[in-house]
Amino acid sequence: MLVRSSGVRGSIIPIIILLLLCSWLLVLYSHQHHLQWDLLPFLFTPDQEPPVEVVVASTRAEDTLWVHRFLPRWARSIYVVDNPRARLTVPENKGREAMVYLTHIVNNYDTLAETTVFVHASRFAWHNDNRDYDLLPALHQLRLDYVQESGYVNLRCVQVLGCPAEIRPHIDAASDWARSIGSAPIGDGSGNSRALTTKEIYKAAFEELMPGVDVPQQVGVSCCSQFAVSRKAVRSRSREDYVRWRDWLLETSLPDDLSGRVFEYMWHIIFGKEAVYCPSAADCYCKLFGECGLKCQEMQCEGRYILPKYSNLPEGWPQFGYAGEDRNFTGLL
Repeated sequence: MLVRSSGVRGSIIPIIILLLLCSWLLVLYSHQHHLQWDLLPFLFTPDQEPPVEVVVASTRAEDTLWVHRFLPRWARSIYVVDNPRARLTVPENKGREAMVYLTHIVNNYDTLAETTVFVHASRFAWHNDNRDYDLLPALHQLRLDYVQESGYVNLRCVQVLGCPAEIRPHIDAASDWARSIGSAPIGDGSGNSRALTTKEIYKAAFEELMPGVDVPQQVGVSCCSQFAVSRKAVRSRSREDYVRWRDWLLETSLPDDLSGRVFEYMWHIIFGKEAVYCPSAADCYCKLFGECGLKCQEMQCEGRYILPKYSNLPEGWPQFGYAGEDRNFTGLL
C-alpha cells in the first residue's frame, strides 16, 4: 500500500496556490491590456478548427472579458478601435462596428472560420433579443447548421425596429443640395435646419457602394448590426469588394452614425438576402435558436423581447431594474 507523506502534500499545496495566483494575474492583465488569452491550442489539434469565430467591435472602456469566459471553445477576435497598439485594431476609428467587420474580412478572407459571428462588445444592451437584453443566450443557442444553410442570419428575430420596411430609398432621399451641406430644413418655417438621417442618405450611399446595382424600393431588416454568416456567403463577394467598401468608410465625409448605419441596412444584402429580409419571429426563433412552439405574432413572440424605455440599461443590470428592484436574474455572471 502506497502512503503519501505529509511532506509531499505540503510541497504541492504552495505550487497549486502559485499557479492559481498566476492564472488570476494573467486574466487581470489580459483584461486591462486587451490581450487575447484562451485555451484554443489545447482544445483543438492542429488539423482541427474551432466551430465558429466571434468578432467583437470594442473600445478600450468596454469590458469584453465575458467573451473569453463564456465562449471558451470559440475562436475570438476582439478589436479595440481606439487603441492603435491593440493586437487587433482598425486603420481608423470610423463607421462604428462596420469598420471592424470589414477589416476582419479583408485581413482574414482566405482563412475565415466556417461560421463567423459579428457582435458588439456589450453583453447587456437594449437591442439584444432577450428578456434580460443578454446576448450570451443567443450565442449559446445559435444553431450553426442553420447559419450554414441560410448563409446570413440576424441575431434579432424580433422585428420591433427595422422591419417590415425601415427605408424607402427613392422616397426618403434628400436633395442633392441637402446632402452637399449635410442638413435639411426642419420644415416649420423657422429657417432652422437638422442633421440628415440614414434614410435620407441611403440611396446615394448605396449607389456609391453598389455601382451598377438597382437601388431597391424598400429596405428592411431587424436592427442592430449583430449577425452570423457562413464562410461561403462572405466569399460570394470578392475580397476587393470588401476593400472597396472599407475604403469608402475611410474616405466618406458622413458622420460615423450615418456611415455605420448605412451598413447596418446593407449587411443582409451584401450576404445574399433580399432587400427586405424580415422572416417571421416564430420561424426565426425556432430555426435559429431552437425555441419552437412560442406564442407569437408575425413580428414578435411573448416573453422574448420588450423595447425598453431607455437606450441605457440601469446601473446594476441585470440583477436590478430601473427602479432598483431585484429582478431575480438567473443567468450566468
